[in-house]
Amino acid sequence: MRKFYARGRLSVLAALTGLIASVGALNAPTASAALPTPVSAATARTYLSQLTVATENRTGYDRDLFPHWITVSGTCNTRETVLKRDGSGVVTDSACASTSGSWYSPYDGATWTVASDLDIDHLVPLAEAWDSGASAWTTSQRQAFANDLTRPQLIAVTDNVNQAKGDQDPATWMPSVTSYRCTYVRAWVQVKYYYDLSVDSAEKSALTGYLANC
Repeated sequence: MRKFYARGRLSVLAALTGLIASVGALNAPTASAALPTPVSAATARTYLSQLTVATENRTGYDRDLFPHWITVSGTCNTRETVLKRDGSGVVTDSACASTSGSWYSPYDGATWTVASDLDIDHLVPLAEAWDSGASAWTTSQRQAFANDLTRPQLIAVTDNVNQAKGDQDPATWMPSVTSYRCTYVRAWVQVKYYYDLSVDSAEKSALTGYLANC
């Protein structure tokens, strides 16, 4: 496997309209997820053309093989760091837990004011990464992937939306907010390219179609 670190692969603004609900969706977002800006659609199309097309293999997968939510700084782990990054007016306690704030989930357009209503989505799911090449990585490489704050790989979203997505790729799941789909597929391709992960034929077809409309 090529060393993905050697490749060098390298905000959504929303209007503050309406009152903030204690939980649940609003008519307009009051906080914007700060996913690192993905590559352009043109670059994503170029990257996609260079990805290996291969059949996926789930043999041996275990989520624990991807150590995640490691300490990032002080008492803050990866989840807490993303919650602070993606929220608005986030207040944390001495343990770095978010005690208040507002979070906009770009997948479904909902805004939340309780951190427990948010999951941190691995945009390219851990199981998907395993299926497409991460099974050959070292544990430290899988840990880097699972906690990557530099690439557009981690984002705070509505918990049940993340759970519904599960380990699906863009051939079978996309954000319900259609205006976010271009961002989503650009990010997906960038992450796969950076980590030298393959795509299956249905996944590549779906990505090609979405990127054609970006």
